[in-house]
Amino acid sequence: MKKFVFIFLLFLSLRNSATHIVGGEIIYDYLGNNAYKITLKIYRDCSSTTGFDGVPGINGQVIPAIVSIMDLNGLPVDTLDMGAPIITKIPPTINNPCIQTPNNVCVEEGVYTKTVTLQPKAGGYFVVYQRCCRNTTVLNLLLSGTQGSTYYTKIPGPELAVNNSSPRFKNFPPIFLCNNLAFNFNHAATDPDGDLLVYSICPPFIGLDGCCPYMTVPPPLAASPNCSNPPPFCPGFSLPPPYQTVNFVSPYNGSYPISSNPSITINPNTGVMSGSPNLIGQFVVGVCVQEFRNNVLINTHFRDFQFNIVSCVVNVVSSVADALNQCVGQTLTFTNTSTSNIGALTYLWDFGENKLTNDTSNVINPTHTYQDTGIYTITLISNPRKPCSDTLRKIFYVYPPLSVDIIRPSTQCFKNNAFAFKITGVYSPQTTFKWLFPQEANISISNFESPSGVRFNKPGVFVVKLQAKQFACRDSSIDSVKIIGPPIAKIGSLGALLCDPASIAFANTSISELPANYRWKFSNGNTSTDFEPKQVFSPSGIYTVSLTAITRSICVDSSQVSLENIKVLPSPKSNFSLNPEVTSIFEPEISVVDKSSADAISWHYSFGDGTSSEFPIERHRYSNDGNYLVVQTVRNQSGCVDSTGKIVQILPEFRFWIPNSFTPDENNLNDEFRPVLYGVANYNFRIYDRWGEKVFESNDTNAGWNGYFNGELCKQDIYAWRISFKNETTSKIEVYVGHVLILKNL
Repeated sequence: MKKFVFIFLLFLSLRNSATHIVGGEIIYDYLGNNAYKITLKIYRDCSSTTGFDGVPGINGQVIPAIVSIMDLNGLPVDTLDMGAPIITKIPPTINNPCIQTPNNVCVEEGVYTKTVTLQPKAGGYFVVYQRCCRNTTVLNLLLSGTQGSTYYTKIPGPELAVNNSSPRFKNFPPIFLCNNLAFNFNHAATDPDGDLLVYSICPPFIGLDGCCPYMTVPPPLAASPNCSNPPPFCPGFSLPPPYQTVNFVSPYNGSYPISSNPSITINPNTGVMSGSPNLIGQFVVGVCVQEFRNNVLINTHFRDFQFNIVSCVVNVVSSVADALNQCVGQTLTFTNTSTSNIGALTYLWDFGENKLTNDTSNVINPTHTYQDTGIYTITLISNPRKPCSDTLRKIFYVYPPLSVDIIRPSTQCFKNNAFAFKITGVYSPQTTFKWLFPQEANISISNFESPSGVRFNKPGVFVVKLQAKQFACRDSSIDSVKIIGPPIAKIGSLGALLCDPASIAFANTSISELPANYRWKFSNGNTSTDFEPKQVFSPSGIYTVSLTAITRSICVDSSQVSLENIKVLPSPKSNFSLNPEVTSIFEPEISVVDKSSADAISWHYSFGDGTSSEFPIERHRYSNDGNYLVVQTVRNQSGCVDSTGKIVQILPEFRFWIPNSFTPDENNLNDEFRPVLYGVANYNFRIYDRWGEKVFESNDTNAGWNGYFNGELCKQDIYAWRISFKNETTSKIEVYVGHVLILKNL
């Protein structure tokens, strides 16, 4: 049969505009012993100027393919450099001699693999790859060239699945779709664990942007058309979910991603995708596969890719519109949707009744009444027995109508919950039903048309399935029910050491799906309605606190929790004597004597000048004048501390004396001319010869003149000096001048 199945496209076929990644997904396989093989698949156009991560680019630079692994709380667990990919070229092919394959379409697939060991962890792990950017010519996205891609999957925790491997799609889509030509594509996936898979069309996720197109690279130094506001740094690890979905251009959205009539759809049970594109261009599309085990959703697998809708040169295409319902009765009218660009076509229909020889027709849209119900394969040949013809074989179901859906019950409160389930749709009295309920329900299976009294043993959202059978017709529906749980009052853990007076900021870690009020009651007699109150407990002793969480909207319920043994330990009392409290820099020694409470077992003094002591009694000498805070900290056997501080004043003193001669003969006696000063600041000392030339200058009070100038000893003579400084006692600027005589021993 020469039927053509046209598929979603992962790439751009226009070579002059395909410069970015156009699709991808992440798959994982459980290998045993907590080991997982991570597979990252990335797709790009062959003529892309942006190479695959992990291989040298045009300038020889290698950008690593970074996959981040994080736990349920978004905390980093591991960062995988996926290395270099295995690159495969996927040429455009189509099995139809009457369609001319475009010669400028080419796609490359890069497959990265890495094995990682992950210990079982409640909540599981997220595996994430992010990149920038999408093609600028995508029609269904707003400013598509600025929107990156995020591909991620979840490894469920042991509370959902002890071991799990993700679903993977069985078929690789063709590289292009023909405009105005209907397609059917089996987008089904397989699951290594045999889990139930449910398919849907969903919006892809935004990833990195033009400022940070890759992981671990620095941002640009200046703004550019691709990055108007460069950040201070780029991430080296992916952010945790939830992720923002791409920004669509109206009227497109996650469930209507391309221009198509009829709209593209996907069968939630089989994964068969169909539609008829009616606009040339590029469109971003996402497909989600929900993975259920024991009626519990454990993972959702995402595939992100592009349609490339092109104008195809097709001579003849046989096509029959799908039946609106698989079971519509024994008389069927077939709608011929065949196309041709070689003029009018002739047709030959065979309606598939094997016991008849006259179940054929040559009309365009025939009607046929079947002798019995059943499943029939019809055949349509366009231009039979001519050089360019096309043959289509398609299955039709000939049974009474069957279409069922679950009427979703209203949300209920956990307390006294009891659900009644009803069906809407078209079905006969002969239809049989099978309801499948999760393990949290009081029943697992019901064959009643409208089961009631179904109760759930815990709150949450639970999947309910309905299967209907009418003769050989099958239909099913999946929906969910929500049970709102009661509030759960919780108080966060307190500090390990509480000392009198104990100031405690209580952490409210209560859980409530509804707005809640909170009532706190403390054994010190206080109460509070704050979300997280603060309380001071004194004196030392045993205290209790209780918290009541109350919901009054939708579900009226409450929960209480208590902390019974809040032990507040006695604290020591710090005290010491300081003698003297005021003294001069000429007598800068003080003494401290401990006078703290008898339960103190350790002491620490900080003297305010950078020094300290651990002795209860201590003497300390200060090097400079000033006011110093002396702090005593004491600790008792329980580890509680107390501190006391007192000020000691070291008053400044002023002294100034200068000689009138010196003998620089290097005999270590009177070799240097230097004033004696104390209690000065902003000091300056200068010496001049009799002709006014400066022979010495210093701002150091400890520096003196040795009688030399320019490396030579000055002659015996009288020299003038000038000294200025700030008197720290009076805070005034003082200037002194005088003469000094150099004497030389003969």
